[in-house]
Amino acid sequence: MASVNSLASTLQQQLADALTAALPDAGTADPLLRRSDRADFQANGILALAKKLKGNPRELAAQVTAALPSSGLIKDIEVSGPGFLNITLSDRSIIETLAARAADSDRLGIPVNTAAGTTVIDYAQPNVAKEMHVGHLRSAVIGDAMVQILEFTGESVVRRHHIGDWGTQFGMLIQYLIEHPGELSHEGGQADGEAAMSSLNRLYKASRVLFDSDEGFKARSRDRVVALQAGEPETLAMWQRFVDESKIYFYSVFDKLDMKISDPDIVGESGYNDMLEETCRILEETGVAVRSEGALCVFFDDVKGPDGNPTPLIVKKTNGGYGYAATDLSAIRDRVRHLKADTLLYVVDARQSLHFKMVFETARRAGWLNEDVKAHQLAFGTVLGKDGKPFKTREGVTIRLEDLLDEAVERATAVVREKAGKVGLSEEEIVENGRYVGIGAVKYADLSTSAVRDYKFDLDQMVSLHGDTSVYLQYAYARIRSILRKAGDAKPAAHPELELAPAERALGLHLDQFGEVLSEVATEYEPHKLAAYLYQLASLYTTFYDQCHVLSDENPAEVVENRLFLCDLTARTLHQGMALLGIRTPERL
Repeated sequence: MASVNSLASTLQQQLADALTAALPDAGTADPLLRRSDRADFQANGILALAKKLKGNPRELAAQVTAALPSSGLIKDIEVSGPGFLNITLSDRSIIETLAARAADSDRLGIPVNTAAGTTVIDYAQPNVAKEMHVGHLRSAVIGDAMVQILEFTGESVVRRHHIGDWGTQFGMLIQYLIEHPGELSHEGGQADGEAAMSSLNRLYKASRVLFDSDEGFKARSRDRVVALQAGEPETLAMWQRFVDESKIYFYSVFDKLDMKISDPDIVGESGYNDMLEETCRILEETGVAVRSEGALCVFFDDVKGPDGNPTPLIVKKTNGGYGYAATDLSAIRDRVRHLKADTLLYVVDARQSLHFKMVFETARRAGWLNEDVKAHQLAFGTVLGKDGKPFKTREGVTIRLEDLLDEAVERATAVVREKAGKVGLSEEEIVENGRYVGIGAVKYADLSTSAVRDYKFDLDQMVSLHGDTSVYLQYAYARIRSILRKAGDAKPAAHPELELAPAERALGLHLDQFGEVLSEVATEYEPHKLAAYLYQLASLYTTFYDQCHVLSDENPAEVVENRLFLCDLTARTLHQGMALLGIRTPERL
């Protein structure tokens, strides 16, 4: 299906051509088109041009207006103030453009980016043998949304879950398992996520107590780290058991979050072990890294510690161990060389911004990043409690992610159950919708806030039917589906010949902006702008629903069909937009 030019882009092109025709001396000029509350659009570019050409802006505006083609796009154009153009589009052009969108069942007329490349997204980075907490939520939710959005726009996306699966703590865990071999065994075979995490937790605590109290065990654990790093087979096999057990748990949490995750996407710290020595050698030989007090370091003019001295990125420690930087730099090399990435996107806590700034700069100096290959940190803020402090239990313990999701689903199910009688939902539908509404509420609360800002985790607000929540959007979608079911023989059909009511025009113009919003979200990595667009769409639909009776017997058949057409396209746009945020839209709520 061919993509559909938006009304704004068609108008932009006609204005630019008219500017060139009326003012050949202007070269290529931008009409500076934007939405306006005085008309549908306002073009402000003539003022700057008039200054440049030393002309009268109102006269120039009149010349440009005269040069516009009579294509049926524009209904009315007026020169206002010192040379602004206020432009109102024809009702026909709005409905014809939306009809072309509706004819594309897969993409609603949204073009695929022909200049798309390959992006590797590093997100949802849990640690082996540790529980996922609320801090992992943002990385998972934001990362998953960006995967969906970029893939939809045509980008080839490689998912990477850079799990913490290496390091000195594994010496302690493996040694304990060797000395207590039954600790990870499950009665009756395969464990569920909860049981897997429970045995990992128990083992971690027991091994930590022994490590802190028994010097002999501590020494054996340290020897075990050396054996692990040397790739000794028995030690590696034990390490693999921890990874496999943790994956059972990870997958159960991602399943609750309604996210797909598969084995090939998981490449942890261990995946780059074989590259670390070579990465350090290249950095040292090229002079990017230098020896300082026995460690291999990279220095930066603009990164200084509190004492005013330069703070280096330590690639290799004095004792010969590798820092996180060595792994992160090796990952960049791998992603650029083997995965052929043009863009590396890291969805990582804002508190790690300095680390990644130094890693990216080091990779640039080494030539792994350049004009053609870019790295970007999509930094996110902290999850706060209702009190505005970092979200923890009263005892100051970080809240388990699973507990949080379970509670969200519980609250949402209660909200769904309350309304279920009116719609006639079965118990099975109540439970399923409760899950979709609860998980959707958690995701939307996160995604509707600019990633870099902290946000308050308030379940009461998240599952509210009022205000900027996913439940409000899900109910708007379900309401439209209900109207379409009740329409009987009347079917959605576009009627460009009809005059539109103000609420119909406002809804139509907003529907047409979907593709432009997606393009901006994909380019700027700002999923909150998609959430804002969808909330405004649901709000405009509510106004339309209140002011324009859809299934009224008093309306002529073509008015009913045209309004059903607007309903149907709104539902499809909501469904597609919410899916890109990773949120389900139940047919009945």
